[in-house]
Amino acid sequence: MDKEYVTQLISLRIRMVRLEKGYSQEKMASIIGISKKTLVQIEKERVLAGWTSVIAVCALFHDSEILRSVLGDDPLEVIETIAHDGINRPKDKSMGGRVWWKEIISKGDFRLQQNVISQHYRILDDKNYRWFSSFDEEEAKIRLSELTKKE
Repeated sequence: MDKEYVTQLISLRIRMVRLEKGYSQEKMASIIGISKKTLVQIEKERVLAGWTSVIAVCALFHDSEILRSVLGDDPLEVIETIAHDGINRPKDKSMGGRVWWKEIISKGDFRLQQNVISQHYRILDDKNYRWFSSFDEEEAKIRLSELTKKE
């Protein structure tokens, strides 16, 4: 996944997210910081939302079932991983990957998982804190080896 692909995915679903939350076009436009006219153009698929609007939608509606179904689990994690070209620090406690994740490797107190929808990788510790995220499997495996050497 990259910015362009995610922008297209979210743009095509902004209307569904708005309806899921029960907002008018005016209210939704106000929430994400665009004009109603722009929102109408996005919903009619005449234009794509900008990256900033996509980030706003994912941040403000991160609990949306619509977003979770296309990005897998936490939309913000996908956005953050793309924006920073990976995440390499201890971060956010997760649910442990019960629904959207498959386990790839487990070493010591860490495990490498892959999201079944977005296909990105993350490393969790035994308390389900996320230490690393990337779309690059080899990079994730290297980081897992580095983390387990510290134990």
